[in-house]
Amino acid sequence: MSNEILTVAALNNRAREILQQNFPLLWVSGEVSNLTRAASGHYYFTLKDATAQVRCVMFRNRAQLLAWRLENGQQVETQALVTLYEARGEFQLNVEGMRRAGVGALYEAYARLRMQLEREGLFAADKKLPLPKFPRRIGIVTSPQAAALRDVVSALLRRAAHLRPVLYPVPVQGDGAAQKIATAIAQAAERALLDGIDVLLLVRGGGSIEDLWAFNEECVARAVAACPLPVVSGIGHETDFCIADFVADQRAATPTAAAELVSAGWFAAAEQLAGLDVALQRALRRRLETCMQHLDLLAQRLVHPGSRLKHQAEAAAHLATRLKAALAKRLRREAVALETARWRLGQARPSVQKLRAHAEITGQRCQTAFKFLLAKQQTRLGALAAALAQLSPQATLERGYSIVRDGRGRPIVNSTQLASGDAIDLQFAKGRAQGHIDKLG
Repeated sequence: MSNEILTVAALNNRAREILQQNFPLLWVSGEVSNLTRAASGHYYFTLKDATAQVRCVMFRNRAQLLAWRLENGQQVETQALVTLYEARGEFQLNVEGMRRAGVGALYEAYARLRMQLEREGLFAADKKLPLPKFPRRIGIVTSPQAAALRDVVSALLRRAAHLRPVLYPVPVQGDGAAQKIATAIAQAAERALLDGIDVLLLVRGGGSIEDLWAFNEECVARAVAACPLPVVSGIGHETDFCIADFVADQRAATPTAAAELVSAGWFAAAEQLAGLDVALQRALRRRLETCMQHLDLLAQRLVHPGSRLKHQAEAAAHLATRLKAALAKRLRREAVALETARWRLGQARPSVQKLRAHAEITGQRCQTAFKFLLAKQQTRLGALAAALAQLSPQATLERGYSIVRDGRGRPIVNSTQLASGDAIDLQFAKGRAQGHIDKLG
């Protein structure tokens, strides 16, 4: 036996851990009572049956996932974690998920059928039929009392008022509803040519899974898959998905969205036509305004022939006056130019007498300069000739000298150039002589 003394907090902590370790996440069913919605968004309630009850809490992050409103007295199935609220020592369930009682079996049936049909290929994208862009008429399979029918009709009147829907009335919930819905889909396909429809809407308003169960039946799914017309499903709200949604060629979030989907082509065409109408009116207005302006211009140009002749005569007279004035002005301008040219020519013409006198003076100056230069050059030439005469060989010869050349005519300047017996040539100031060398000294 342990003598350990625990505090209340430690005891409650151990109790909580033991509970959580020994009880995994499990499903618990019962009736909701003492429901309290805290300002924080958490739900506090008691889950009870005929003989017992347990406190429960469902925190806001889980509570906001509920697709329906939790109320006292509802039979529910909760997926919960068994625990202990340590601060008060209270045994409780922390609810992680919740569904209405009996929904579990329905959901299992839903999941099995969905898996089966998916394996058969009823959900395959290549089996989906395209929606006609401009449907001639629209068939609707729904209840005449359903709000969904009013929503569809209102949407069609707003977006494509010329479309007249054909209703194939059926009950949308209750015993036998699924078979009647499947029969209506088959009848709509058979009467398509007669009724003139080329697209089918399968619609219903929102509700619980039980309310929508007819659209999860296999017969409805196979009727939708076998329908030769494009089928658009608009069942429940945005979060509701039925088997029929997966088999349908197009799924819309709501009945109104389904009507908007099939009328999209007509709605876009209407908007385009409205835009073209405005553009056409604007273009016609611009064209009309242009024609009106052109007409006014033509009206201004349209005058009486007499008035036109008079106007042309006045114009011709005016032009003649301008021509005369321009000609006189041109003549005056040319006369002034001629006088100016004559004056400039007179200024530029040379004086013959002045030039002749200048030429005579220049000639005299040239003769005088030439005579002076000639005399100067003659004097210089005489001096140079006298100097040359003094330096010439002839003058040297006249002073008694002679020039000795050998037999080849080369001057002899050194006796070594000669040998005994060599012929020599002697040149004197006057005459020449020949001789031989007898002896060299």
